[in-house]
Amino acid sequence: MTYGDFDKPSYVKPLIGAAIAVAAAGLGGWFYWRSHHAPLPTIQDSAQPEAEAPVPAARIEHPVPAASDEAGKAPLPELNDSDMAVIDALGDAASGLNLAQYLVPESVIRHIVVTVDNLPRQKIAVDKRPVTPAAGAFIVDGDELHATLDKRNFRRYEPMMEVIRKADMQRFAAVYLRFYPLFQKAYQDLGYPTGYFNDRLVNVIDMLLATPQITGPIELVRPNVMYVFAEPKLEALPAGQKVLIRLGADNAAAVKAKLMELRAIITAAVPKH
Repeated sequence: MTYGDFDKPSYVKPLIGAAIAVAAAGLGGWFYWRSHHAPLPTIQDSAQPEAEAPVPAARIEHPVPAASDEAGKAPLPELNDSDMAVIDALGDAASGLNLAQYLVPESVIRHIVVTVDNLPRQKIAVDKRPVTPAAGAFIVDGDELHATLDKRNFRRYEPMMEVIRKADMQRFAAVYLRFYPLFQKAYQDLGYPTGYFNDRLVNVIDMLLATPQITGPIELVRPNVMYVFAEPKLEALPAGQKVLIRLGADNAAAVKAKLMELRAIITAAVPKH
């Protein structure tokens, strides 16, 4: 049986598998950066044009560390022409792991940014995910009124989890830092003109690291078309946390370990105050 959102756990791959983001990875009170407009200055001379109000820059909490000199030699492509360059760079970082099979080869950076930004919300845009869905059918024990998540579902994610467990986060983070200007542009294009994507990513990672660990049976109900968590507190969690819970406790722990590595790397720069 399949059941909508419960059958889409692959959103965690962009955060790690895609080397860049994380996902998961998150945040306690989310910052949705918006542009702020200062009052227009008083016009002293009616013959002069009205001055444009400055837009204050957002405070950057986690400036990205500098990319290596070697990585910075080649010019970056334009964001809309970056797919092949990013996929090739991620493939090199994967060093023998077949990461490309999990990536949707279109608008890679934009889809990663959208997915990262959506992880703290209740819903994730399915058509914007940067990765392919997990193979196999979803399995439950029980019926619509009382069911539990079958542990056999966790095996569906083993190919992806093998990539995650073997991932060298230093190499993946290097790709992120190399292409960071494009991630930043994609984030601003998303509607955060004064926002800073690395801050958002770190917040998302923190949110994912705060995901509760569920060791017992995960009870489900099916009030309509889709199965949902029977426990209201679990169902009310952010989408990213529910993704980790659906992966199973062992897989979630492995993802969190990689996210902690990624967080340490992308917060290594000292903030300027």
